[in-house]
Amino acid sequence: MIIIENNWLEAGISLHGAEVREVKHKKNGLSYMWTGDERYWGRVSPVLFPIVGRLKKDQYQLESKTYSMKQHGFLRDVEFEVAEQKADEVSFVFHSEGKFTDIYPYEFRAVIHYELKEDSLMIGWEITNVNNDEMYFSIGGHPAFRVPLLEGESLEEYRLTLNPAKNKAAKEYELKDSFIQEKGVSGHKSIKLAASLFKNDALIYGNIDLVTLESGNHGVEVTMKDFPFAGIWSKYNKQDGTIAPFICIEPWYGIADTVNTTGNLKEKFGINKLEPGGTFRSEYGIRFK
Repeated sequence: MIIIENNWLEAGISLHGAEVREVKHKKNGLSYMWTGDERYWGRVSPVLFPIVGRLKKDQYQLESKTYSMKQHGFLRDVEFEVAEQKADEVSFVFHSEGKFTDIYPYEFRAVIHYELKEDSLMIGWEITNVNNDEMYFSIGGHPAFRVPLLEGESLEEYRLTLNPAKNKAAKEYELKDSFIQEKGVSGHKSIKLAASLFKNDALIYGNIDLVTLESGNHGVEVTMKDFPFAGIWSKYNKQDGTIAPFICIEPWYGIADTVNTTGNLKEKFGINKLEPGGTFRSEYGIRFK
């Protein structure tokens, strides 16, 4: 575990998947990240790459060839190396070097950067295309936060607030058998948490700049300016109508296959294209309060 800290926060990050495993607030004593209890969900904040969500039949086509890939891709399960580290920031790097060409025919370099700024953790991604051809990919975050944060609180005391991007229509999507279809236009939303929200899997939106999860004066703010999609998820238990004790707030540059997808990766809804030698950069932030 790699530890970074400042006067406000201490964060622990695993080399496996360059995944944040814990964030502790030094001033209020709260530990915000989900514990990774495998009875519910063994991950905490995986990085999703080179797909976000599920492919139809777990397959896609590229240049007349069919490839198989499971939900959310493979980067969350590779071992990263530390590229650079300071007291309050660290960068992790992974080079593909032919390890995944049977399921993803592109070579790439992935850098994941974490930096603490006062009571916030900034997460930066750099994906470099080291091929001679254009590269197609998606990338997303999947951080899970403990809910409730305080002993004696209930899920229903928490509220989600979604702030749309300026000058853009916020969109809402729904999942049909794990695949996406557009539901309509969504405005500024304040949602009281309830387990029933997640009966049909994740809540999915487009053109959202900020998602707040809070009860009283404590919670998290996830800033995702210019991200095309945002997912909100918890694991729903159909037997008793409850959810796991966490909420994921997920900034995405990519999304699951649509219900009417062609299966061609180049035509996939929300896919990103990167020129040869080019580098994609993006950043989102989490404020812990």
